[in-house]
Amino acid sequence: MNSLDQYTDLYLRNREAFAAGAPEAMNRLRNKALDSLRGRTLPRKGDEGYEKTSLDEMFAPDYGVNVNRVDIPADVAATFRCDVPNMSTLLGVCVNDTFRPTSGIEKRLPEGVLFTSMRNASPEVIRILEAHYGSIADMTRPEVALNTLLAQDGVLVYVPAGVKLDKPLQLVNIFATPAPVMAVRRVLVVLGDRAEAQLLVCDHTQPTADKCLSSQVVEIALGTDARFDYYDIEESSALTARSSAMFVRQGSHSSLLVNGMTLTCGTTRNDYSIDIDGEGCDTTLAGMAIGSESMHTDNSSVVRHLAPRCHSRQLFKYVLDEDSSGAFEGSILVTPKAPFTEAYQSNRNILASGSARMHTRPQLEIYNDDVKCSHGATTGQLDSEALFYMRTRGIPEREARIMLMQAFMTDVIDTVRMEGLRDRLRHLVEKRFAGADALCGDCHAVCHKTDDHGA
Repeated sequence: MNSLDQYTDLYLRNREAFAAGAPEAMNRLRNKALDSLRGRTLPRKGDEGYEKTSLDEMFAPDYGVNVNRVDIPADVAATFRCDVPNMSTLLGVCVNDTFRPTSGIEKRLPEGVLFTSMRNASPEVIRILEAHYGSIADMTRPEVALNTLLAQDGVLVYVPAGVKLDKPLQLVNIFATPAPVMAVRRVLVVLGDRAEAQLLVCDHTQPTADKCLSSQVVEIALGTDARFDYYDIEESSALTARSSAMFVRQGSHSSLLVNGMTLTCGTTRNDYSIDIDGEGCDTTLAGMAIGSESMHTDNSSVVRHLAPRCHSRQLFKYVLDEDSSGAFEGSILVTPKAPFTEAYQSNRNILASGSARMHTRPQLEIYNDDVKCSHGATTGQLDSEALFYMRTRGIPEREARIMLMQAFMTDVIDTVRMEGLRDRLRHLVEKRFAGADALCGDCHAVCHKTDDHGA
């Protein structure tokens, strides 16, 4: 059976419930999404030329969807304390797929800045959604069309022209459900000209949660001279599956940093699609994955250079142990309209056990002579000579292996421009390699109930 059928059938039986309370900008795209899905299947293993995660298998189980927006209790404490030294954030919490901003956050944001639910019916939220929702994501991709068909809520981040946030925003996604559930998550980020912001996203699954699936689509629009950092840390469970698709459109002279870090997971597939659509842009896309047991992490990237004098860097690293597996496919496209492009891509991987598996395929597609581009991928084991040298200096083998694996991830962590988060990540990675629980910290999140229209 086509795994899409159960979800399209669910939608057709509950059209009115899906539309209830959702903004018109979301509802008006549902028919287009449904048309895009007719006769389609989600990508299967081998369909795309290498061992990518099968989304068809990922979505096949009978996950429940919270069509009627039932308030599912979450075991979150009355206060929030992010255990990241020297870093204070402006917080919002998404329980399954319902956004719950913390109390009083509107008063702490600069005038005109929004960090809110898409169900918020304010005129400004409606205006931004009408202008940007669904305009960047690729609806021809079935996983994106499915997300658009079923989404009932989402997170909107809007920073007006010239506004520079002095505190990072933080979104904590929590799975908290006693039954199998699919959370349909949507994020829209819009930065005006010369605006600056940072967003830290943390994915967690509570120990009491059953099998969970996250279907996520992120759209980011950056204006001229805008500067935006997006940090994504996943610490979920072996029962959690995640399909995340990010789409970015950069304006002239904008700066983008995206760093996706998978510390623990079940099965994860992250897809990044970045259109560098203005002259003089700077783009950094980085990521790491630490695998153990039977975890699987898949990262796929497409960076399109559509304008001249832009610079992009991609760096992804994996350390896979036990029976874990990973996949990476990275693509750089330089069009005829993008002379003087500099684009670099690197994927490096360590297999720390004989049963770990890695599939990698870097690609370059260049239609311009005035460019500097390179790509490369390596997969191997820990440096035996370095390991031997450390053991001759009295360092036990296990500790030496941890030190080498931690050093291997250093340059990915160093891309982080938030000093407190960078320091915390070094600690988390060390704990993860040591086999201890590598939790971000004591994430005690305030979850305030909201009405049907958000905050």
